[in-house]
Amino acid sequence: MNFGAGFSSLEMDAAHGLMSITDLLLGKKLLTEEQLREAVALLETQGLRLDQAILQLGFLSERQLLEVMGECLKIPLANLSETVIDSETRQALPTKFIFRKHLVPISRENGTLGVATSDAFDLSVFDDIRLLTGLQIKPFLATRDEIEKLIKAHYGVGGDTIDEMVGTEGPSAGRSGPESSEDLLEMAQEASVIKLVNEIIVEAIHERASDIHIEPYEHELSIRYRIDGVLQQASVPPQIHQFQAAIISRIKILASLNIAERRVPQDGRINFQVGGRQIDVRVSVIPMLFGEGIVMRILDKASVLFTLTELGMDEPTFKCFKGLIDRPHGIILVTGPTGSGKTTTLYAALNAIVGPDLKVLTVEDPVEYHLQGVNQIPVDQKVGMTFERGLRAILRHDPDVVMIG
Repeated sequence: MNFGAGFSSLEMDAAHGLMSITDLLLGKKLLTEEQLREAVALLETQGLRLDQAILQLGFLSERQLLEVMGECLKIPLANLSETVIDSETRQALPTKFIFRKHLVPISRENGTLGVATSDAFDLSVFDDIRLLTGLQIKPFLATRDEIEKLIKAHYGVGGDTIDEMVGTEGPSAGRSGPESSEDLLEMAQEASVIKLVNEIIVEAIHERASDIHIEPYEHELSIRYRIDGVLQQASVPPQIHQFQAAIISRIKILASLNIAERRVPQDGRINFQVGGRQIDVRVSVIPMLFGEGIVMRILDKASVLFTLTELGMDEPTFKCFKGLIDRPHGIILVTGPTGSGKTTTLYAALNAIVGPDLKVLTVEDPVEYHLQGVNQIPVDQKVGMTFERGLRAILRHDPDVVMIG
């Protein structure tokens, strides 16, 4: 197998190690000859490394593969689930370097820095760290998810972006007094602010949060995610407070709101594409004592449009609920706290009964997801289209099923 030219001595060791790893995988019966041929074929067509091809095909878990790599390359595996990084270790490497290389320092003792990586074959990075820090390097292997969680826990979501913004005296740094609308517009359009806001929203989506709460205080900007109905503090660097005005202005621009208006509540909507999925974000802005507070409701169609059987009801509950929604008359109330699954349950019920023989109408504020075969009416207070007016109107529309949500 040809690994090409230009390797450092460490990379050559890793390249030779890949041959041993392949033999070990076959010897341990973790991989069959047929699977190896399939991985090599993928390697040749997509330009992947063999270990990457094996993972992509799902023949082994990342942990299994790292265990074999560690055995061959004499690099120990680290369990990062309970690792706490002290401040001296955390400051050994620049934040931007950690995010870019996707590795993390985990210990510092007697002139040796322990560094965990998920890529056993990018060992030249340890030469870079040795030159950067002047310390001896002890490499460890850990899964990508473990490293990502540790980075977020200790450096925060968007930590590299914040670090860069602070280092370059980014938007709103060092400013005092209220900014003009022109200043706010300029700050909100800076690349670093755009990236930071995107990272905050994408992280919430990855954590399956239903809401993002951005709350300004006198000396702090709090960001919390509501996950499974419970608010959890997002791991963000404390310096994010310096960029409060820029962050809020960026969100207001995305939601097509007036950034110059900071005295009255405003509501808007943002559309995102994340991993091929269409994400709608409903934005509510309210003036508070130390700035504007924002709550963003994340409406992920993929996480809401379930069938009844996918809701996870036990068999007796499912039979009872299915019998109730199939009845021609009656009323069903779905109640619960934010993020408990009310909308998910109602939409699953509608999807279960909708058909050519039923006229189904809804009045919603707002219409969160579009359902095929359902006539959905959005509430619009500005023009007087209230729940009461909508309900009176649809009762004259010959409905079979009505949902008020």
